[in-house]
Amino acid sequence: MDWAQVLVIILAVFLAIFLVLAIILTTLLIKVTRQIKSVTATAERTAQKFESAAESAARFATPFAIGKMVKSFLSKSKK
Repeated sequence: MDWAQVLVIILAVFLAIFLVLAIILTTLLIKVTRQIKSVTATAERTAQKFESAAESAARFATPFAIGKMVKSFLSKSKK
C-alpha cells in the first residue's frame, strides 16, 4: 500500500466525519431557529396585549383626568 493511498483513506474518513457533524449541526440550527421564531411570536402577542391594555387605560384615564381638572377648577371658582 502506497503512502498516497493511506493519505487518501485518512482524508476520506475525516471528510465523512465532518460531513456527519455538519448535518447534525444544521439540524440543531434549524431547531434553534424554530424555537427563536416561537419565542418572538409569543413576545409579539404579549406586546400587542400590553399595547391594547395601555390604550384601554388611556381611554379611561383621559375622561378621569378631565373630570379631575373640571372639579379642581370648580372648587377654585367656588372659593
